[in-house]
Amino acid sequence: MSQQPQTYANHAKLVPVFHFVGSPLLLIVLGWTTWRVIKAPSADSAMALVLVVVLALAYFYGRMFAMGVQDRVIRLEERLRMERLLDPDLKARIPEFTTEQLIGLRFASDAELPALARRVLAEGISDRKTIKLAVKSWKADHQRV
Repeated sequence: MSQQPQTYANHAKLVPVFHFVGSPLLLIVLGWTTWRVIKAPSADSAMALVLVVVLALAYFYGRMFAMGVQDRVIRLEERLRMERLLDPDLKARIPEFTTEQLIGLRFASDAELPALARRVLAEGISDRKTIKLAVKSWKADHQRV
């Protein structure tokens, strides 16, 4: 199964069932149960609202927790890759990179990484979007959460 070349324009991952089915349905149910509590308050409608709020929190926090773990793995992977690819003067500065910077740098090819890493530190670029936009030779990541 071949995948199209990844670029900044198409690298964001959308999970159709999560983003276009589950999330809207959960928001609709949340709105409906809130409306029921307002229009016909009862212990049952209040408990239904509490249940939907708990489900919504679990649904969205589950996604956030998975992305947080992914960020930690990316941080580790990029530090290991930098150990392999950077010049000795930059290797000593690896601990200076923030998680945001490492996430942006992960898309730089091995050949491009040393120069871009140096630029990120020299210019204090901290926004992952800015770093991703600076990548000229994109290294795809198809194993994202």
